[in-house]
Amino acid sequence: MDKVTDFFSGFDIDKVWQVLKFDAANPLLFNTGLFLLLFVGFIIIYRILRRCKWLKLIFVILFSLYFYYKSSAEYCFILLGVCISDYILGIFMGKAKWNWVRRLIVAVNVFINVGMLVYFKYFNLLLSTFANFSGQEFDALDIILPAGISFFTFRSISYIVDIYRRDIEPCTDFLAYTFYLTFFPPLLAGPVVRAKDMLSQVRLNPEASKIMVGEGLFLIIIGLVKKVIVADYISQNFVDRIFDNPSLYSGFENLMGMYGFTIQLYCDFSGYSDMAIGIALLLGYRFLDNFRSPFKSQSPTEFWRRWHISLSTWLRDYVYIPMGGNRCSKTRRNMNQMNTMLIGGLWHGASWMYLIWGGLQGIFLIGHKELKGLFGGNREDKYARVKKKKSRLRVAANIFITFNLIAISFVFFRARSLETVRDMANQIFHNFHLSVAPQFIEGYLMIVIAIVGAYLMHFAPEKWTHKFKGAFSAMPLVLQAIILAIIILIIIQVRSSEIVPFIYLQY
Repeated sequence: MDKVTDFFSGFDIDKVWQVLKFDAANPLLFNTGLFLLLFVGFIIIYRILRRCKWLKLIFVILFSLYFYYKSSAEYCFILLGVCISDYILGIFMGKAKWNWVRRLIVAVNVFINVGMLVYFKYFNLLLSTFANFSGQEFDALDIILPAGISFFTFRSISYIVDIYRRDIEPCTDFLAYTFYLTFFPPLLAGPVVRAKDMLSQVRLNPEASKIMVGEGLFLIIIGLVKKVIVADYISQNFVDRIFDNPSLYSGFENLMGMYGFTIQLYCDFSGYSDMAIGIALLLGYRFLDNFRSPFKSQSPTEFWRRWHISLSTWLRDYVYIPMGGNRCSKTRRNMNQMNTMLIGGLWHGASWMYLIWGGLQGIFLIGHKELKGLFGGNREDKYARVKKKKSRLRVAANIFITFNLIAISFVFFRARSLETVRDMANQIFHNFHLSVAPQFIEGYLMIVIAIVGAYLMHFAPEKWTHKFKGAFSAMPLVLQAIILAIIILIIIQVRSSEIVPFIYLQY
């Protein structure tokens, strides 16, 4: 039980310290018992301090820094250093009168943040690539990646760039800005919350309404179910086995592994976002949705409007548009699109597999735009608006094609090497053996139920989710707490003995 039972065997100060101090193997995650215990105490103190804004801000900042310390140890001081740097640069930006000074401040901020990313995430990749070209041996440097560094650096860059664009005014309250950048719910794995969406809420010192509490608890429950009951279960008992050695399994099993990882990744990542947004709602802060049923998309373009929305819009606003966006020739536009997706792929980590995955996303997006232009997409859309609905068969075909393209691309996202991709493709195309399907279903019955159930819930009408959320929010708080407790008990029964980190914790 991730060491939490140590609390109940007597308050031995050494045991308590072992639980509370940094442990690389046991980060403080939303799906751990330790977080549940600490958060209960946190929320009590938070409610007591709700009327005193500055004390509440300090308390949340300290808790957030501890939350980050539990996953990244002394690197929490890097996070605090970025807060100080952003605050100072923001003040200077607000006072700067010349554009060259403002551009210089943006350059300094980008240099600091991108420099950290290059060192912690890509330095070994760059050195190993150089060593391979020069024929030299290379021993990787012992560089530990701070958790969530990609997320808080993106938030830092967007803050300074938004000031430069005069979309927001510099924050003159250091506590408020530190609260924004260190706020623990989205700190480790998103969503990428922007200053213009949150600082205004911080200034108002909000309190959670009954509706917000209900919505928050509902999202936490959904997130826990996605993460533990679906993602962790199918990962440990099926998907990891396929990707570790695809040649041992038939093509049919490899195909099921591809579809299994697709829903695993969605449930793992969107589950974290659901819990982060839900916890923020309990504290009175509302974030934008980060996922909107992405596998219902009818095109790659629509997929990226529904998948990891905070990242895709960040890349659009701070990478694609500054490159020129659509305000240029078709060739240049396509290059901008490809470069943006390559950057998005590389953002995920120092691996050529991520770069290939990003390149595939660029090809899909460019291909969709070209086909849409070739077949008169604008006239078709106009016709569709007149008819008010498209052919159901065509919609199903669009969803099927888009989903399979995305699922295939995720093989590159998950696979450790091109050899793994080659082995999976070889099994699927040359050793499919559909005849093993009955034995597969019998041997992996619970896996099949989890995967099929997750897809059915995903493709269910969104109005069903809104109805369930509304009904849950209308329940008395005691009943909501009982349902949450039941879900937690179920999770304790089905989860493995070890806590499975969120996939995006490494980014």
